[in-house]
Amino acid sequence: GVLGPDRFIPLAEHTGLIVPLGRWVLEQSVRQARAWRERHDEAGPLRINVNLSPCQLTHPGLVQDTVDILERAGVEPDALCLEVTESALIGADDDLLKPLRRLAEMGVDIALDDFGTGYSNLANLRRLPVSVLKLDGSFVRGFQYDDPGDGPNPADEVVVEAMIQLAHRLGLTVTAECVETSAQASRLRHIGCDTGQGWLY
Repeated sequence: GVLGPDRFIPLAEHTGLIVPLGRWVLEQSVRQARAWRERHDEAGPLRINVNLSPCQLTHPGLVQDTVDILERAGVEPDALCLEVTESALIGADDDLLKPLRRLAEMGVDIALDDFGTGYSNLANLRRLPVSVLKLDGSFVRGFQYDDPGDGPNPADEVVVEAMIQLAHRLGLTVTAECVETSAQASRLRHIGCDTGQGWLY
């Protein structure tokens, strides 16, 4: 039968198969990005985001695999953004961060996924080689209008606006997750959020 990602990803991580699976996903994504670029070259720059498993972060071939995949597809590093969950980087030492730093130096964007929940540590923003913060969808859900006359949850709006301003002061761009309505998108635009992802798009 069909297994959802909530079933097969933990199994793949447990068995170590997430490394070849992740490499395949990266390769397919980069090839798709090139195909879209060739088909829609008038649309301007294109960037594709790919999630990295914590197991992939510790795999010694991560940097070389990424370089090889980009070169084979003829895609520049700045067209790729690798997303890493904040929880995967908790307590990360320099050895774990070294591959991410090398990728960032090449021009690959590194996004800190699900930022603002769990073990969020603002001190991490000073030492991690990230260029994008992805705000967890739980904040954006507070922008949901239950009734057309309602406004967003004021506390959520203040928190999100503060995180956006902090990120911008640190030279980071911000993506809001779980954008489901045009009202949410409009409000996020108004308070300075750079990009969004979710069912609306």
